[in-house]
Amino acid sequence: MKKVITYGTFDLLHWGHINILKRAKALGDYLIVAISTDEFNALKNKKAYYSYEQRKMILEAVRYVDEVIPEEKWEQKVEDILDHKVDALVMGDDWKGKFDYLKPYCEVIYLPRTANISTTKIKKELLLANAY
Repeated sequence: MKKVITYGTFDLLHWGHINILKRAKALGDYLIVAISTDEFNALKNKKAYYSYEQRKMILEAVRYVDEVIPEEKWEQKVEDILDHKVDALVMGDDWKGKFDYLKPYCEVIYLPRTANISTTKIKKELLLANAY
């Protein structure tokens, strides 16, 4: 069985998220999604609309996702890869090169992001819509 892992906040789940999850799952048999905890997001100066538990529940309902685990710190990726016997790490190409240090542990794949959609874009558009 080929195991694939990806990381992210996955706040305000949208079709871009579904697209990367679908493509990540197609690269293996079992997809693990590590999502940033609320505490880790705070360290990154990020604030998710939904709590970790809510985001976890949403992702667990997505048919491409086999397992959801918490991401609590930047340094845990090697540990996750070894503990879960991961064969490939998949990330959006906006992270290109940032995870190459993991190549001794697993295949590292950067997928093109889905054009014209992001959580940041959605939040900005909602703010603009509420300004009127």
